[in-house]
Amino acid sequence: MLVLTCSLVAPQVRSDPTSLIVAALRANDNARALELLQSALRQSPNDARLWTYRGIAFSGEGKSEEGLTAYRHALKISPNFVAALAGAAEILYHAGDQEAVRLLDRLVRLRPNDSTSHAMLGELAYARADCKGAALHFERSGSLAATQPAALQQYGACLAEEGQSERAISVFEQLLAANPESSQARRSLAAVQNMAGQSEQARSTLLPLLEAGNQEVSTLRLAAIVYEANNDTPQAVKLLHDAIIRDPGNVSLYVDFANIAFTHQSFEAGVEILNAGLTAQPNAAPLYLARGVLYVQLADYEKSEADFEKAEHFDPGQSLSATALGLVAEEKNQDPGQALATLRSKLAARPKDADLLYLQAALLSQKAPAPGSREFMLAMRSAQRAVALQPDLLPARNVLAKLYLQAGQTELAIGECRQTLTRDPKDQTALYHLILALRKADNKSELPGLLKRLAQARQAATRDEAERNRYKLVVQQDVAADKVVVNK
Repeated sequence: MLVLTCSLVAPQVRSDPTSLIVAALRANDNARALELLQSALRQSPNDARLWTYRGIAFSGEGKSEEGLTAYRHALKISPNFVAALAGAAEILYHAGDQEAVRLLDRLVRLRPNDSTSHAMLGELAYARADCKGAALHFERSGSLAATQPAALQQYGACLAEEGQSERAISVFEQLLAANPESSQARRSLAAVQNMAGQSEQARSTLLPLLEAGNQEVSTLRLAAIVYEANNDTPQAVKLLHDAIIRDPGNVSLYVDFANIAFTHQSFEAGVEILNAGLTAQPNAAPLYLARGVLYVQLADYEKSEADFEKAEHFDPGQSLSATALGLVAEEKNQDPGQALATLRSKLAARPKDADLLYLQAALLSQKAPAPGSREFMLAMRSAQRAVALQPDLLPARNVLAKLYLQAGQTELAIGECRQTLTRDPKDQTALYHLILALRKADNKSELPGLLKRLAQARQAATRDEAERNRYKLVVQQDVAADKVVVNK
């Protein structure tokens, strides 16, 4: 737990009545300190030091609200009084209140090398999905972050998200060395090693968990990804199958299985796996989306279109190529409203920033507002302005196309999709939205070709032809019957 510290300085003149207050606080006799402070504050109501002592005493009594009120009163009198800043910031930080950021920023301006303040700012930045800011503050906290497992985990995650895999590996190695029994620390290190292309090292990192019989679904899922990266598809399939047995309602496991089937051109097996998933989760949009792509490979365009329609129905906010923003929100269960509040404060200072406008449109769209509602129209205006300011900002065009589709403005959606595909013919989201728009416009002549392009675009991200054909997956029975066979 991070704690800000400020020394209690006793008056040089021992006859000063505050010396008794400081002595009581040092002795943890908070009730006595509060009693003494009543008369002291009557005599000196504008003494920031006395109000700070009152905040310390209330905090020591476990009365955080009263303590915060006292610290705030001290700061009204003396805005840069360090002890009051530290006390108020600590209370707000432990409450997870982002108001602490303003106070901590002021503290680090006054004390640039305050490692605790930087570590707190790092954790608060992580909580609002600001990984760039979090990584910067964790770095400035120096060795302190290394003593805080939660901060170290967040630091490593942010470095990985910022594409600094090697530094992330170093951080997670520290975390694992300090917590060798932590399965989360071991998984984190293995995940970032695999991300950095060090799949063999990732497998070695995970091996102690597997040999110890760790059956956590998150361990099995990550191990499957790592073994597939090491070209050991049979073991990857076994691990995923074991995970599904343990958690048959986990949508991500079926999607992972389908991706392996897609990679190895075992499309029928992938469909069978997804059918099993849809039996467990009949309203899961990602499963319909994944099955629709596999049906394209099987040239069953009618079924693929039907699955895409179902994916859109069950999740109107579904986007084929998930943005990084969508992924931080899903991992951290972040409230889009909280992110919007931060974003709007930045937009107030930079109203013509295309990236900020796009992010506002994306976040509002993520909340799935009703077409025509105030939030929906703000999302549309934001996306339109982003595209006007930066025509090559393709994610903004994709959000705008989705909003046009939801508003029933099909021709405008088609236009945006074509603009995107002119710039990037392999943009999967634009292809997906164009398929939906043309289908709604009852213009189906292009659909077979577009469906093939969508499948090809997805396939372009997989391994080369030889690696894809290394294994074939065959599902002999329902996955729960433990009858998945991998043939070489």
